[in-house]
Amino acid sequence: MVGAIFACGAVAWGAPDPKLKEKEREALRRALTSVIETSTLKGARVTVQVRSLDDGTLVFSRDGDELLNPASNVKLFTAATALTALGPDFRFETDFLTDHDFKEGKAKVLYVRGRGDPTINTERLYGMVSELVHAGLKEVSDGIVLDDTYFDGERTAPGFDQESGDKAYLAPTGALSLNWNAVGVYLRPGESVGAPAVTEVEPASDFFVVESELTTGSKTQRRYTVTSGVDKDKVRQKIEVKGVVPIDKGVWSQWKKVDQPALYFGFTLKQLLAQRGIKVKGRIRAGTVPFNAKMLTASASDTLDIVLKRLNKNSSNFVAEQLIKAIGAEVKGVPGSHVKGIEAVEDFLERDVGIPRGTYVMKNGSGLNDANRFSAAQTTALLAHMGQRFPIAPEYLSALAIAAKDGTLKYRFEGSEAVGRLRAKTGTLENVSALSGYVQAVGGERFVFSVMVNDFPGRASSVVQHIDALGAAVAALGSSEGPSGAVASMMRPASVVSSQAELETRLKTYVAMGQKGDKRNASFLRIAWRSEKDPAVRAAIADALILSDPKEPAHVRIFLDSAVASDEVFGRLQKAAKKAGLDVPVLSSLVELASSGQVEAVARLFEFVRFTASDELGAAFLAEQLAVVAHDAPVELLTALRSSSEADRSAALDGLVTGLVKQSQADAPLWAAIKTSQGSVDPSVASFSKSLEVLLSQRIAEAKAPKAEPSAVPTEPTAAPGPVVPTAPGG
Repeated sequence: MVGAIFACGAVAWGAPDPKLKEKEREALRRALTSVIETSTLKGARVTVQVRSLDDGTLVFSRDGDELLNPASNVKLFTAATALTALGPDFRFETDFLTDHDFKEGKAKVLYVRGRGDPTINTERLYGMVSELVHAGLKEVSDGIVLDDTYFDGERTAPGFDQESGDKAYLAPTGALSLNWNAVGVYLRPGESVGAPAVTEVEPASDFFVVESELTTGSKTQRRYTVTSGVDKDKVRQKIEVKGVVPIDKGVWSQWKKVDQPALYFGFTLKQLLAQRGIKVKGRIRAGTVPFNAKMLTASASDTLDIVLKRLNKNSSNFVAEQLIKAIGAEVKGVPGSHVKGIEAVEDFLERDVGIPRGTYVMKNGSGLNDANRFSAAQTTALLAHMGQRFPIAPEYLSALAIAAKDGTLKYRFEGSEAVGRLRAKTGTLENVSALSGYVQAVGGERFVFSVMVNDFPGRASSVVQHIDALGAAVAALGSSEGPSGAVASMMRPASVVSSQAELETRLKTYVAMGQKGDKRNASFLRIAWRSEKDPAVRAAIADALILSDPKEPAHVRIFLDSAVASDEVFGRLQKAAKKAGLDVPVLSSLVELASSGQVEAVARLFEFVRFTASDELGAAFLAEQLAVVAHDAPVELLTALRSSSEADRSAALDGLVTGLVKQSQADAPLWAAIKTSQGSVDPSVASFSKSLEVLLSQRIAEAKAPKAEPSAVPTEPTAAPGPVVPTAPGG
């Protein structure tokens, strides 16, 4: 593909007819315009630009200079600067040293000096320990000194502070880091209901203090919390697990950030040294390497071009922020910092790309949260520059996800001409979706493109579908179907084609497949989902898919796209399931996602609460589930409440009050989350949380109050204002 992208000329047997070329481009412009003006993109803020990489001409632009939040498209700027400033052969080094008078395998102190390697995992660290063994190290009498002064002491990148919590994607930076500064917490049920459940961390390390009160529940009980933070000794990390996991439902997992990266590295190193027979006495502590220390061994990472694949194909926030600090250290001097790294990016953009300072906003290297602003025109300018810049252009392109092949585009563009032809970086935040990259059309011409969408109405899935239609249209230039045919294919809506009897039969098939939970069925189910035109059947297939392989993010996306609270979808599923004697699909999986902290799943759950309001049994079930979500994911519940429509928010609050009253937990985590958000720097968030606390307290008290006996004497009714549902920020 890289070779094809850099092939000279669009057509091997000569230059194309200019009139034909312009006619094809006009067809492309019409197709792109139709997507923007007839889809959910019309109601959003959009910046779009398509430019020919062959002749440099601007092919299409819609508000191309408008600055919007690019989300993870910021990583394109980070990667370009890293390649230019450091070079594709750059390697991160980690040094192991000891006293200059090291003899007979006995060292007083083992020094470790890190230089920001973002790719060290436990397996690689074990290999480093093997090198120490072969270097003759046998004993350390006065502990391990960890030197992470290559970076400054500021662990959190600008923009990360807009979000609190212990989730892995908020992992801090560190010149000495391990396992992406995150730890997996795995929960496994015991052998019988009521038995203690098993809690394990992966990779295992003495750095973690695990306190577990986890038990085994019935098949329908799943309610647990996993919290992580610095232990009271200020040295190690405490992980607390409470609740129940369902029996016979497999292993559950959560990933948490590591708050003290260097100490995590040191404790794990000590444990691995002990496994190889090297005795280590004394403390693990921070410090610096003396000038006369003796080098025992040094470890180098893969070359930068390989590291960039981790950055852009998988969209790693951690790798991005490590790179920004490393760029700062190498270009501006040690210690590396976010300020120095961003300054180096600004230097590169102004000097090499021609994008002046002050025309954009870049605060961090990953694109997390509301901290950055770029336009489509600036992004295509960067892509065009990097696409023509040898010798680093191939490395830059090869780090991007390939449509329908790998990375964050693995399950996008399937069935279109973009497959294998389009390489791009995705970007996703709440109310933000972006895609920017390269595409070689069927006719041979090469293009750079950028699409950023902010503040869109409706579901993210619809926006993604329409962004993909734009990319597929460019790829189809020169094909028999052409850009308009590609758009029609990508945007073709599902339509009801099954009779109720057919729906019942097919529902039985997909419910049975989902119950097996077999990953091997996932490929078949994805194909079935893509080809299915009945939206109710698509929802059943999506439910079976997520049950078959719940850890695949693309399956979560497919499920959320398909779970629709409407008569056409869920209403028909309810009737078919009842007739077939089956549990109704979708709801249980949606509750699982919501309880695990998936904000979009929580918002989608609110839609189902409103849809089932008139169904007494369904409403009661969902009320209980809302209480579970409030316990397991209170922060995400608040986020979803703020962003939901007034109708969904009102229905959700009705159900939540009912569920909380039945749950009757005075110390429910929701109240702590509400109190915390009242201290938000965003006044609208603080105001919303204060109003919500008053409203919930009032309505719960009313629900718990004993019902008054009807008066024997009729009284004149008096009008009293009911409690006001708090509005979301801005409305």
